[in-house]
Amino acid sequence: MTGESVATPEVKNRRRFLELLLGSSVVASIVSFFYPVLSYMIPPATQELAADTVQAGRVGDLRPNTGKIFRFGSKPALLILTNDGTYHATSAVCTHLNCTVQYRPDLNAVWCACHNGMYTVDGQNISGPPPRPLQGFEVAIQSGQIFVRRKSTT
Repeated sequence: MTGESVATPEVKNRRRFLELLLGSSVVASIVSFFYPVLSYMIPPATQELAADTVQAGRVGDLRPNTGKIFRFGSKPALLILTNDGTYHATSAVCTHLNCTVQYRPDLNAVWCACHNGMYTVDGQNISGPPPRPLQGFEVAIQSGQIFVRRKSTT
């Protein structure tokens, strides 16, 4: 005997099985790492609400000079009752980096906390980095309910 071992077909099959097992576990580990990263970076498409009108609340829900966030489709929207009793509704998504804005009663303005962007209650830019005004909505009151709908583009 010269010290060389001759691999039998059974040993080769076992070695091939172990190579496939280890190789597939490495591939599975890589996929399990990158899948959540890619899912985070490329979010799934969301369907927008088919209707153009939503119920935002009831008359009496808001005190004067306050605001409330509500859902308009898949995005947040902001309903504001000013001191003079007028309702205003805008998108609550900042046009700068898509942060959620809020109504600041002390400033009588809509404020984005991300980069100190400011809007009027109608959604017009006042200051800060937002490049465009907020999307405005129409407010209608029917039977004590507050309905908000997209403004017509005509």
